[in-house]
Amino acid sequence: MTRDFEQFPDDENGNVLWQMAEDGDDLTEAHEIEFSIAFQTQDQAERCALYLLSEEQKISLFEDEEADTVEWIITIYVYMEPEYSDIVDLEEWFTKIAEQYDGEYDGWGCMAYVYDEEEWEDEIKS
Repeated sequence: MTRDFEQFPDDENGNVLWQMAEDGDDLTEAHEIEFSIAFQTQDQAERCALYLLSEEQKISLFEDEEADTVEWIITIYVYMEPEYSDIVDLEEWFTKIAEQYDGEYDGWGCMAYVYDEEEWEDEIKS
């Protein structure tokens, strides 16, 4: 498959989406994409979490005990087709929100949905 640089620009987001497509992930199907914002204090994180909830966002908030310093992480779960322009728009929005609450936008990720149709058909027949 040849890379379409309009659909998969040559930057971090485009590279991740291109790799997902190369791995067989169907990017035309909706995925639950997780965007993260990190905070140094629980108070900052809780204030941001309340704002995101008022914006009807699905979130989780937890203390990252594995980090070198105390960090509070908000994960925002967005169910969407992983399309480049939509991801960039959401990253810009979450970056602005993070800055308003003295946090730092920390990227996105999602589970890859890769199915081998032959294996799937074999399992169904079994």
